[in-house]
Amino acid sequence: MRRLRLSGVLAVLALALALAGTATARPYLPPPGKVFTGLTGGTRIGPYERMVGKHPPVFEIFMRWNTPTGWLAAPNRGLRTRLALHIGTASGYGGAGVISPEGIALGHSDRFLIALGRNLAHQGRIAYIRLMAEMNGYWNAYAAFNADGTSRGLANSPYFYRQAWRRTVLILRGGRVGGIDRRLRSLGLPPVRERLSPRARLGRPKVAFLWVPQDAGSPDIPANSPRAFWPGGAYVDWVGTDFYASYPNFALLDGYTARFTGKPFVLSEWALYGADDPAFVAQLFAWVRAHPRVRMLNYYQGFSAGSTPDLTHYPRSRRALRVRLRSARFPAYAPEYAHPQRRRRHHKPPSERPPLPPSPAQPPTPLVPSPPGAAPLRLCLPLVPCLKL
Repeated sequence: MRRLRLSGVLAVLALALALAGTATARPYLPPPGKVFTGLTGGTRIGPYERMVGKHPPVFEIFMRWNTPTGWLAAPNRGLRTRLALHIGTASGYGGAGVISPEGIALGHSDRFLIALGRNLAHQGRIAYIRLMAEMNGYWNAYAAFNADGTSRGLANSPYFYRQAWRRTVLILRGGRVGGIDRRLRSLGLPPVRERLSPRARLGRPKVAFLWVPQDAGSPDIPANSPRAFWPGGAYVDWVGTDFYASYPNFALLDGYTARFTGKPFVLSEWALYGADDPAFVAQLFAWVRAHPRVRMLNYYQGFSAGSTPDLTHYPRSRRALRVRLRSARFPAYAPEYAHPQRRRRHHKPPSERPPLPPSPAQPPTPLVPSPPGAAPLRLCLPLVPCLKL
């Protein structure tokens, strides 16, 4: 009995040592009873705000792995949104990734992650990090399977995706390097590769991690299901998916949300696509109202004026959205930006422009979202990158 007690004490001590010096998780939720209705894609907030009559409390930027991160360090006091970052490994659709999930897991991008954490901490803004989303969609460079179900090899396997996710979260949450190294070793991963003292401390930015697969794989095979890529609840702050009017399968969405419980839920991309469909807007917001776990949904506006999801194409849907966003349930600002600083009379406020990465990336969703297992068409023109249609 004494030996059993001693072994239990040692196990608790080992866990405490592994956790020592590492930062804890926070989801950075909206206020109680509220839902953030954010914006993703593009570079401007103003046109969307004027169309729907409400400022987005969250704005998402797409960036690529292993690119400079200094642009994130500036406070940018004129921007009154929480920041979200989608971090992918390729600049566009069909492009090769600059690093594989295996490379990330083994520490080959530790310098990038440390710099990213340091600059986000310096900025001080809350940031939602969406890592390699739609990892079970074959169009992404970090996907594990091709459209026909064949494997892309060990480097892109679900195992290394999970390990890459865990390593990224541990480094970006920051804390004492020695504590991070202990956690990495417990996962069977090498310690932080940069030459840092175990007593050195990495920046501790205000970050929350959004795990966002498709609600069913493309290809739709068991090895490519969302569950295969689940890194564990300790490494995930939000669960979510992307949801488009071109494939409004609410039954599939219900099944997915029921399988992954215990975390706040985010629709990290939603949009009209090709048809003015106010009924879809009504159904989506009814679904949000019926699912209290949903605390954020971000409209994908595309990357250029006039792109397919741009709300200028959909006057009836735009009006339907405007009516729903009048509700006090959907705040225009996160609490820290709800009351702007008092300015001098006649002093023009700074323009609200999100920061832009030096190497912008494309979102993980195909240009025309399609149901699980369906392959989008490809259009290739001379001197123009191939597009998925």
